[in-house]
Amino acid sequence: MQIAAHTDAGHNKASREDTVLGNTLHDDDRVIEISRLSTRFGEHVVHAGLDLEVRRAEIFALVGGSGSGKSTLLREMILLQRPDSGSIRVLGVDLQTAGDDAALALRQRWGVMFQHGGLFGALTVSENVGLPLREHTELEDALIDDIAASKLALTGLAPEVGAQYPSELSGGMMKRASLARALALDPELLFLDEPTAGLDPDSAGGVDELVRRLRDLFGLTIVMITHDLDLLWQVADRVAVLAEGKVQGIGSMSELARMDHPAIRQFFDGPRGRAAQEQEARQADAHTDTKTERPPSKPK
Repeated sequence: MQIAAHTDAGHNKASREDTVLGNTLHDDDRVIEISRLSTRFGEHVVHAGLDLEVRRAEIFALVGGSGSGKSTLLREMILLQRPDSGSIRVLGVDLQTAGDDAALALRQRWGVMFQHGGLFGALTVSENVGLPLREHTELEDALIDDIAASKLALTGLAPEVGAQYPSELSGGMMKRASLARALALDPELLFLDEPTAGLDPDSAGGVDELVRRLRDLFGLTIVMITHDLDLLWQVADRVAVLAEGKVQGIGSMSELARMDHPAIRQFFDGPRGRAAQEQEARQADAHTDTKTERPPSKPK
């Protein structure tokens, strides 16, 4: 298996832009394809013919109100739950027909950061991060420890954190440690479940930057569920709004802000939505001012 991640950031960024901006997508550009998906819990309909597509090397977000089915959809995409009908293809594999061996191989191609961390309390942080490598490779312990240390460093954690236990970590450190474990096998696809939930603004801002940097460095495709409007404005290439069992709108945050569907408007018309838009506008103006500012004249 591949242990070293690709670092050709320039090529990855160009490929992402071609994928996102181009009008025609090739099969290899579709990392996730969901068609006519239906899910029920008894009489309660969660998904009713839902269609969705995630493109290679984009940061894609799922949003929706309570009960809209976004968490269920995430569980279905990572093989923790099966829909009643419809199809889900991830990295070219049909999840409905994949056997045990194919499912195991597929799980090694993606990483998952769970909302509450999902770290094992009896293991140190380093042991948690190294666990996927011990389970799925034949690497020696010393090399696994080195890789775990590199993943922790990649997510911004100090070396000494590896010797700590999850109960000793702050909320922000827990998120980063969980992300380091999700990156252990150098995945092509990364799922993030509420990556900034429960964090203070400074810690949440650090996660924003980290998510964007990981995509740009390694060309990762990132799918996230989040209620964090700042995160959506800052890093999401496209956002899908789920309501009434289907995708009611999809596009960039700027595109969604111009749509009229009630399920979409609730994300933009409330105080938090307006504040996030205003902050984005201020940052865009500052960026424009920086670009247009003339360089100082040279001293004579």
